[in-house]
Amino acid sequence: MIVTVVAMPQGTIVRTDLAEARRRLAATGYLLVDVELPETGPGEEGEQLARRLGLGDADLDWFGRPGEPARADFLGDTVGLVVPVVQDERVIHAHAVAGDRYLVTAHRGPAFLAPEITAHVRRERPRDAVALLFLVLQSALATFRRAAVAALLEVEELEDDMFQQRRPEQVYRLSRLRRRSALLHHSLLPYLQAVDEVITRRMMSPDFPLERQRLAREFQHVARMVLTDIETLQEATRRAFGSYSSLVAGEQNNVINRLAIVSVIFLPLSFLTGFFGMNFAFLTDELESRAVFWLLAIGLQVCVLGGAFYVLHRTRIWRRLRDED
Repeated sequence: MIVTVVAMPQGTIVRTDLAEARRRLAATGYLLVDVELPETGPGEEGEQLARRLGLGDADLDWFGRPGEPARADFLGDTVGLVVPVVQDERVIHAHAVAGDRYLVTAHRGPAFLAPEITAHVRRERPRDAVALLFLVLQSALATFRRAAVAALLEVEELEDDMFQQRRPEQVYRLSRLRRRSALLHHSLLPYLQAVDEVITRRMMSPDFPLERQRLAREFQHVARMVLTDIETLQEATRRAFGSYSSLVAGEQNNVINRLAIVSVIFLPLSFLTGFFGMNFAFLTDELESRAVFWLLAIGLQVCVLGGAFYVLHRTRIWRRLRDED
């Protein structure tokens, strides 16, 4: 377990243990405490993490516990959140507890947001823990936006490649992108609904400061934009699948048209050869001369071929296939 304490608003970073972090939280001051829990294992180190840090609220037993779904709760003067964050190809959940003087975050694995948040803190210098909390929430939303935009660009590039040359592996890439868009949407939507409900309830309170109302509205605005980006990605994947299906249908139509041309040409010829190949009296007794043979065997087939090509030309099937090729 790695504990990082950031003294605010200076942004001074100190690596310490839980005992020292608890002592600093109990003292006066404005702190950001980040707890990195082991990524593997049963998760005993995350059990009762809030009590070990001196936060001491029985309603915070979920803090640091693995497998917690997205949530947003107000507990008096404290807010508790389980925030989804995109990390590489997966969505993980970070835990956050914020009071008037502190923000404590816990996550499993490497500190995915710590460098970014530290840079924002040193640049923007948030005045209190609530402003810092909204900064963290904005950073978490930014991971979803980056993932959605990157996937959307990949879908558009893949769609352009399909019109150049359709390949079977393209449908598998589209399936992966569609699953990714569904993962982003299913991870973000319940969290935003929970947070929006809590924020709306707090904003209706007359003692909610105007500055915090502004931060809440900004967060809601950005959240709607990120959700729109993910929905745009979902629509783009559906459109790309539709384009792929249209290309497949067009290729099948070309094959059917070619079969139709072959049928128009060879079915009459097959009929003629089959008819004159039958052994009945008229053919064997009356049609014996060479002139009659050439007239019937060759002349009729030439006429049939000429008629077939004329029909194909008049119906524009031939020219359409030539243009498509």
